Amino acid sequence: MVHSILQEVTARIAARSTKTREHYLDQMQRAAEAGPNRSHLSCGNLAHGFAACGTADKDALADSKAPNIAIISAYNDMLSAHQPFGEYPAQVKAALHEIGAVGQMAGGVPAMCDGVTQGRPGMELSLFSRDVIAMASAIALSHDMFDGGIMLGVCDKIVPGLLIGALRFGHLPFALAPAGPMPSGLPNEEKSRIRKLYAEGKVGRDELLAAESASYHSPGTCTFYGTANSNQMLMEIMGLHLPGAAFIHPGTPLREALTRATAQRVAALSALGESYIPLYEIIDERAIVNAIVGLNATGGSTNHTIHIIAIARAAGLVVDWDDFDALSAIIPLLCRIYPNGPADVNQFHAAGGLGFIIAQLIDAGLLHEDVTTIMGKGLRAYTQEPWLDGGVLKWRAGVKASGDTAILGTMAEPMRKDGGLKVLTGNLGRAVIKVSAVAPEHQIIEASAICFSSQEELMHRFGKGELERDFVAVVRFQGPRANGMPELHRLTPPLSILQDRGFKVALVTDGRMSGASGKVPAAIHLGPETLSGGPIAKIRDGDVIRLDADAGTLEAMVDIQEFDAREPIMANLNDHQSGMGRELFTGMRAQVTSAESGALSFGWNDTL
Repeated sequence: MVHSILQEVTARIAARSTKTREHYLDQMQRAAEAGPNRSHLSCGNLAHGFAACGTADKDALADSKAPNIAIISAYNDMLSAHQPFGEYPAQVKAALHEIGAVGQMAGGVPAMCDGVTQGRPGMELSLFSRDVIAMASAIALSHDMFDGGIMLGVCDKIVPGLLIGALRFGHLPFALAPAGPMPSGLPNEEKSRIRKLYAEGKVGRDELLAAESASYHSPGTCTFYGTANSNQMLMEIMGLHLPGAAFIHPGTPLREALTRATAQRVAALSALGESYIPLYEIIDERAIVNAIVGLNATGGSTNHTIHIIAIARAAGLVVDWDDFDALSAIIPLLCRIYPNGPADVNQFHAAGGLGFIIAQLIDAGLLHEDVTTIMGKGLRAYTQEPWLDGGVLKWRAGVKASGDTAILGTMAEPMRKDGGLKVLTGNLGRAVIKVSAVAPEHQIIEASAICFSSQEELMHRFGKGELERDFVAVVRFQGPRANGMPELHRLTPPLSILQDRGFKVALVTDGRMSGASGKVPAAIHLGPETLSGGPIAKIRDGDVIRLDADAGTLEAMVDIQEFDAREPIMANLNDHQSGMGRELFTGMRAQVTSAESGALSFGWNDTL
């Protein structure tokens, strides 16, 4: 039986979304009723659409009986996670030809890496790249040549962007095919140790670069459990991967077999295939709730408190942080993967991985099992693991017990009793905090504020030794309207060092802290943001700030009349709104919604 809170949250989302979901479903159903798209194209349109194809593909597309599958790829060979996709189009096309279908490379989307741009001006394009990817996906699909799509992407904004774009063509079936993680490199604890030593000036750049290169060393996704690997968990628990596809290494026979099978599955799900299952039937309020459950159970990236909301919105569903908070209270944390523990995703997968967690949650009534996936009806298929039997892809039952209880827990013995993702409210607004890696003694902090207008300012003062005390770092002007809401990951080492030295420290910001949010308490995504009149603009150095993750509160302990009478602090943001292409995103900054509304730059409102 499904847990009562799970049912309540699902019903609440459905009720809140009545008008927007009805509008979305009406759009999708009318598009589906129009039939295979190519049948409506003129001869000139169609000739342009298959001019570059071989004779066999032209013949197949001309009679409109063969499914034509769009391939949309985030391939580039600079980024390790996306480099493997260079081989995928040929694999997909060959697999489709085997079943009499066709695949066309419909378009490419940009893929930027937050690991490369951390602390750099390019990071201020990162969040908006998600919406650019969604729009680029729509352009690729706008040719109206396709009966389904396979989306190739892995990392932070790429997967949410691909899915948002696909959902606007939700009358078609779609699946995502991941690249998989790179093999394990330098242990995460050692990488973290070297980073702290570098921040303290105790090792040089050569030692730091050697450690980072040993961590990130080959094609594939980074092995820590940040946004990229959280994406893979989400696509699997929402039923958009083949079961067990998330964490298989690139360049292996099993990886290629899964990619080929994904392509063939999409063709089978098309209106010209054997069992039509459009994307809009898969992504409903139950799938979104399952995504939030998976985020909590695995200690996933805080970025998904923005992205899941945006994905839901693209499907006509309205979700807010109260939904995350309510589910976090009943969902136990079932694994410890860095930064919530020393293990990486390869060790997690070897211990039983995502299939084991899905089985535990289903059996406890903490997932909606009766959902539709690309496999058909029911989430139980995702408790299985893929394997090759004489070169033939098959699935078998997943493990029944954790292979390492230090990495993978059970419902009977979880890592913690809740998901560790909480909403903070108070006179500073609303924020989220991830406490799954924060020690209990650090979950309540009351200290004087030190205010900063940039992360560079905090780093500078840390380097000068001016922060050796208890304090709450208030880093403002980091919201989507101000500078695109960059991750502030560079703040992790200095704040961790100060905490290790015995000081009580916390972070309060309207920015993001990334999928690598760790052991320092951080109230992030604070809204309203500074540029939207948020109270964070009225905080002054020396104000006492109380962050209480247990009670779910965030307060400036200042006389209310004095606080209300203060003028908000202003800042010159010119250096954060031009250069490195940032001026091209002026329109996005002007109309972007709040973090709790998904930080969407499309200008959507409650009628869409």
